[in-house]
Parts: sequence; structure tokens; C-alpha cells
Amino acid sequence: MAINYASKYAQKIDEKFARESMTSPAVNNDYDFVGVKTVNVYSVPTAPMNDYSVTGTSRYGTPEELDNTVQELTMSMDRSFTFTIDRGTYNDTQMSNAAGAALQRQLREVVVPEIDKYRFGKIVEGAGTTVTGTITKTTAYDAFLTGASELIENNVPLTGCTAFVSSNFYKNIKEDSSFIRNGDMSQDILIKGQVGTIDGIPVIVVPKSYFPEGVEFIITNQAATTAPVKLSEYKIHDNPPGINGWLVEGRVYYDAFVLDNKKDAIYVFKNAAAASTGE
Repeated sequence: MAINYASKYAQKIDEKFARESMTSPAVNNDYDFVGVKTVNVYSVPTAPMNDYSVTGTSRYGTPEELDNTVQELTMSMDRSFTFTIDRGTYNDTQMSNAAGAALQRQLREVVVPEIDKYRFGKIVEGAGTTVTGTITKTTAYDAFLTGASELIENNVPLTGCTAFVSSNFYKNIKEDSSFIRNGDMSQDILIKGQVGTIDGIPVIVVPKSYFPEGVEFIITNQAATTAPVKLSEYKIHDNPPGINGWLVEGRVYYDAFVLDNKKDAIYVFKNAAAASTGE
């Protein structure tokens, strides 16, 4: 008999994902992928300003048709997992709890990290600005300010931005004499992993293995990347053929897309040494 745990654990799964995912503040779910695999995002340009003329028949200027461009977002990451729980390991009264715990563990230690790494890869790949350099305890704060200034010049609101930094960058900026931290935010921290702010931008320290090679820090606005996730189905099969116990199966369907018109809301700083080696 197959027991569908999608409905039973759906609320816990979503809560766990939101709490454990490091990239949640970096992405949005503004586009509805429910029931579809592909979403088309249309972008419409603007018209230039003209000097108004008090004579003639084209007083506002010469009108031109506004064209539009379309970005096709097609989901591609359809992933799954499976494992067994032998009946000799857990007794009957523990079965449901064991299955739920195993599912949460799978999300926490496998599924969520995979999605986070994939998202960081897509964010770095689609960034409007990528620079290379060397981070030291005398240059870390200046490098960060340069990135924030670049976003401001691109008309990106810093509200809604989050900085994801490597442990190396975090260590260096904490030792940078020109950097003054904004105090203890322990009462205000709502984002998983946030350790404080730099000039009002929340900072999340990310394990090196989560970043593409050489990335020291990313500053991104949540509006730049849409990241649909479909936690489709989780099942526990009781005594399937050939197994005395339970067969657990799960499927997660996800992707991440940097929007063409918002890529300038992403700033990436890479280590120059890694960039020079082609890594």
C-alpha cells in the first residue's frame, strides 16, 4: 500500500524549506508556474523624451512603435530521491515518525543544499556586473561599498537587497579597520544565517562549497531572480515487493531564472587568482 505524504507533510516541508534555505531572500516567486512548464516574460522598452514644439503636426516628436522582447523561462530541474527503511530497524508504531524524520533530513541535508547551490550558480551566471580582485582585511569594506554603489548607479533599490559572502570575505571585513558593524541584530534576524548588516544590507555567510569557484560575495536584489519550486510528491510504500519494510520516494521540481531586465540588480565579486586560472 502506498501512503502519499505530500498532503500530510506539505506544511512542514514548506516551513522547513523556507527556514533552512540560504537563498530564500535572494529569489522571488512572482511568476506562476503552477500547471505549466514554461512562462514567457515580456519586456516593453520606454520612449525617449523630446523638446515640445509649438508648431507643426508632430509637436510631441516623431512617434515610433514600442517593440517588446520576450524571455522564455522553461523549468528543467526535475529531481528525485529514494531509500528504504527496513522493518527490523523501526517498529510499527515508530514508522510514521521515522518516515517524517527521514523526509525532513533529506530536505535539510540534500534537497535544500542542492537547490541553493543551483540558485547561486544561476545568479552568478546571470549577473549584470562581475568584477575580479583580491580581498584583504584592508580592502574588504571598500570592495563591498563599490558593489553597493554600482547597484545604486543602476537604479537598483538597496531595500530588498541581500549580500551573500564567503567565510573568507566575512573574516576579512570583520578585521577591516574602516568597517563599523551596525550592532547586534539578534532580535531582528529573520533570515536564516544572517549575521548582521553592512550599511543596512543584510549579510549571510555562505559555505564556500555553495558558491561557484572563486566567488567572494554577491549582492543581489530579490526582484532579479525568480525561482519556482514544485515539491511535487512524497510517498511511503508499505512492504513493496522484495522489501520487508518501507520504500520512500520523493520528487522535487525546481529552477531559477535571472530576468533579463533586472540582471543589473546583481553584483558579483570573484577572486582574481581563481579567475586567472580559469576555474
